[in-house]
Amino acid sequence: MRGLDGEKMTAVRFDLVALGEPLVEFNQTRGEGGAYLHGFGGDTSNCAIAAARLGARAAYVTRVGDDAFGRQFVELWRREGVDVGGVGVDPDAPTGIYFVVHGPRGHEFSYLRAGSAASRLRPADLPLEVVRASKVLHVSGISQAISASACDACFLAMESARGSGVKISYDTNLRLKLWPLARARAIIRASLALADWALPSLEDAALLFGRDQPDAIVDACHADGAPLVVLRCGAAGCVVSDGRRRERIAGHRVAAVDATGAGDCFDGAFAARLVAGDDPFTAARYANAAAALATTGYGAVAPLPRHREVVALLGEAMAT
Repeated sequence: MRGLDGEKMTAVRFDLVALGEPLVEFNQTRGEGGAYLHGFGGDTSNCAIAAARLGARAAYVTRVGDDAFGRQFVELWRREGVDVGGVGVDPDAPTGIYFVVHGPRGHEFSYLRAGSAASRLRPADLPLEVVRASKVLHVSGISQAISASACDACFLAMESARGSGVKISYDTNLRLKLWPLARARAIIRASLALADWALPSLEDAALLFGRDQPDAIVDACHADGAPLVVLRCGAAGCVVSDGRRRERIAGHRVAAVDATGAGDCFDGAFAARLVAGDDPFTAARYANAAAALATTGYGAVAPLPRHREVVALLGEAMAT
């Protein structure tokens, strides 16, 4: 395979390869007039960038449109140190867009993504050599929900990863605007059986499993086959379980502005630290701090932290 620039892919060993859909972001500020800030999003793209900022060697697999937004994404990934050898360009479909508004119930999303270049990804389009050259493959429920062909591509990528000894990171990331709950449950629970670790959010998991108690949700994820579960509970922190040990890790108090992308930051930070050699509980503490810092600015990408910032917050928490 040849990458985006036509260079031949080599046997580079990535720490993390993420697969999914990037979305151009327009995020409304809370100031007078509510102007929209232009940024970048897409859960798996955010995850790859977060991991790269924290020192991991990351790559992204997707398709973008042959348009200004697609080119901006490629420039962003290169700037952030995310390899683009697995990025394809679709001349007949646009790069997706989403809008974020902030109200009394938190942040709300609106999407212009139907027929996007990423949603047209097919199994035949997958650069499987990029997947096999990684230590971790990260996939989400959104990656699967954007289209039937993208869902098939995700399962092929996961099967290829398992066959090559690549660990699978899976975020349930439920979006009921993209698919009905019954289909989401079937696909997500089948994916949990393939994952090496699952990263559900409390809100998503309550709908998926019909339970609202953290321990019951963690038990359900284990029952579906995930050996390691990290249940993200927002500002309250997370619950980590490897099937033998279970620990609740408290959140961090920060001057939160916008929670967009915080869970994706957690995913990237958690994978980065596992690859670096941390045990799951230490990695989750680090990811908890990284995700908290990701809420201190507007947008999914701009506030993603660097390693030194995460270490500083962890140090402050230990000192109090």
